Amino acid sequence: MLDNHSSMTEQAVPDLDDINRRIAHRVAALRAERALSLDALATRSGVSRSTISLIERGETSATAVVLEKIAGGLGVALATLFEVERAAPGPLMRRAEQTAWRDPASGYLRRNVSPPDYASPLRIVEVEFPAGGRVVLEGATPSGAIDEQIWVLEGVMTLTLGDVSHRLEAGDCLALADQLGWARFHVLGHSMTGMVTERLAADAPHRVTSAVAVCPVSAAGEVPGYGRPGQGTTLIHLCLDVRRRS
Repeated sequence: MLDNHSSMTEQAVPDLDDINRRIAHRVAALRAERALSLDALATRSGVSRSTISLIERGETSATAVVLEKIAGGLGVALATLFEVERAAPGPLMRRAEQTAWRDPASGYLRRNVSPPDYASPLRIVEVEFPAGGRVVLEGATPSGAIDEQIWVLEGVMTLTLGDVSHRLEAGDCLALADQLGWARFHVLGHSMTGMVTERLAADAPHRVTSAVAVCPVSAAGEVPGYGRPGQGTTLIHLCLDVRRRS
């Protein structure tokens, strides 16, 4: 549950019909990929069959609460429902390309910042709440654990997980893994995030169930604490490795 206590700058959002069509396409496509019927997704998500059908036809403006439940039923993060195919995929995501969506219930605005078609385990989502805004998300958990962190850039908000509440002010950052009871993870990293994956596996092996680092390199061509490729661990030398721990 999130409560915001300050005013935020308003931003333009896409045409409502356009964003509803994008969401409709994504939900229908993800459901088809998983060979789920409307009834099956309704059972997994807790959202009625008729509501899911309306969403897939772009005939309703679903709230964040409903979409979060559907995302959980599909086994994906909520941000996945707003991703769009780009004509020129790549590591650069211009602001004009970033999908923005406003929750019709709470009025909060979310924007997918990261490029959806670039291989990376990291996704940045910008969220703005109106003063006094409140949203409660209680959907199903995605099939893979997601390590989330909330960084407040402006204003003050209260985030409640179960019976624990956190008052977050500008500059504060809250990592949610421990708060959600996730003790161990499967970690994937590519390029510079591969370096982060290695560092995490080395520094916190008790938290890593398996780690995959695809071509891990730094801007200088080496990984701090390991050396240049070929001089460090097998993980660097082979560029791809899986570490499994019981």
